[in-house]
Amino acid sequence: QVQLVESGGGSVQAGGSLRLSCAASGYTFSNNCMGWFRQAPGKEREGVAVASIRGGNTYYRDSVKGRFTISQDSAKNTVYLEMNSLKPEDTAIYYCAADGRYTCRLSIDYHYWGQGTQVTVSS
Repeated sequence: QVQLVESGGGSVQAGGSLRLSCAASGYTFSNNCMGWFRQAPGKEREGVAVASIRGGNTYYRDSVKGRFTISQDSAKNTVYLEMNSLKPEDTAIYYCAADGRYTCRLSIDYHYWGQGTQVTVSS
């Protein structure tokens, strides 16, 4: 089993920044894809940013490109999501996810999920 714990969520003003962290524990050896997903009230969960641990490739949702950056610290088994120029539409619960697939995608069918952390952006 793999445990994922998100942190760093909070409430910020539009245009502000926030940095989310996802600490992975347990059997993490097979995890190649680490990503961030979000779900706003009344909306479906959507992919935000995904990183290939082995390949170093990153993929972003169009609406966050240029604003969000996903990164990793392999020594700490931690993945980060730096969010800049936040907009009210970024308000959602953000979930960290991990999967062992070789090709990382923004699809929501990841195997392991964290509990989520709330991000609220006010205008």
